[in-house]
Amino acid sequence: MSTSEHGTLRRSDVIQPRGRAWACAALALAAAVSGATARAQLPPDPAGTIEPLPPASPHWVWVNDVAFFAFPDGRAFLVDGDSGKMLGMLSTGYSFTGVVAPKARGLIYSPESYFSRGTRGARTDVVTIYDATRLVPVVEIEIPPKRASVMPMPGAQALTDDDRFLLIYNYTPAQSLTVVDTRSRKFVGEIEIAGCALVYPTGPRTFFSICGDGALLVTTLTDEGKVARSTRTAAFMDVLNDPLTEKGVRRGDTWLFASFEGMLHPLRSTPTGVEAAPTWPLFTPQELTQHWRTGGLQHLAVHGGSGRLFAIVHQGGPETHKDLGNQVWVYDLVSHRRVQTVAMRNKVGSIQVSQDPQPLLFACSLENNRLDIYDATSGKYLRSVDPLGLTPTVLVTP
Repeated sequence: MSTSEHGTLRRSDVIQPRGRAWACAALALAAAVSGATARAQLPPDPAGTIEPLPPASPHWVWVNDVAFFAFPDGRAFLVDGDSGKMLGMLSTGYSFTGVVAPKARGLIYSPESYFSRGTRGARTDVVTIYDATRLVPVVEIEIPPKRASVMPMPGAQALTDDDRFLLIYNYTPAQSLTVVDTRSRKFVGEIEIAGCALVYPTGPRTFFSICGDGALLVTTLTDEGKVARSTRTAAFMDVLNDPLTEKGVRRGDTWLFASFEGMLHPLRSTPTGVEAAPTWPLFTPQELTQHWRTGGLQHLAVHGGSGRLFAIVHQGGPETHKDLGNQVWVYDLVSHRRVQTVAMRNKVGSIQVSQDPQPLLFACSLENNRLDIYDATSGKYLRSVDPLGLTPTVLVTP
């Protein structure tokens, strides 16, 4: 700085280079923030807006997820098999087994359990009724806190054939069924089924449960949902040497179950009860020597129109009835012959088939979170939905 008498410069009269740079940077940052803030002012989304689903398709499937790694957070995913898109999701609570889709579309029933502290505290069991178009709760029906916490299986809950009563399997370890009237939307009672398990409808007021000694317990309800009659059949299987799995599928008046050793047991409903029809083998003697067996969590599916039975198979020893398979064998229910072999893109434990004239075959496993979709007639692989939930289990088609 100069110190001549004609022009002394003071420090305050000089803008230092570094100070000028900081000032310019601050101004530029302020301008940028101001501009970005102005551009970021988007209109808020309206609260509570729910996009309704398009008209239902026979190629839709519910993929139920027990969420083994987050047990209180079960979910059900609705997937369109044609596009491979997930259409929606339901949050379904603790130890979830599966939704129930009535024949009269419009509602979805879901037996659910909740704890007041998430993983502990007071337990509340409910049947939540969801709007099938908007996937929002319509009403909750409180039921006794006894719903069985089991490996998900189709027989854990079912509707009577006229959609009137929802039946839910309880295990405390006493065995019983909760009865919910879907018309009045009320819990109407509990039915004891000591020594027997699960529920398989056979008519508007009839169903059976499978008993530990190889017999069936056949129950008839009144129009009020009470027990009108309960009869026990003779044993129809050898529970010690060749028990059957509980993973039955239904075609018309007949339920089909596979035994551990590959015998198919048809159980036909009649006006007087349920009778065991002649059994037939899924495997030839040669295939048995090669250790072919059925296996999986939901290892059978049936297409009613064509009379074709689909079965997940694998090669394994005794007690491998829950193992995954990499093939699905297809049988004609009239000739009892295998008519097709479908090679799976991935090992699977659950299968389901849509019931339209151009059916799709859906396949998944709780060991990976993907849904594979095939043409059920040709066996051709079409597409996958991946990822999908955590541990998908039971598949339900409308």
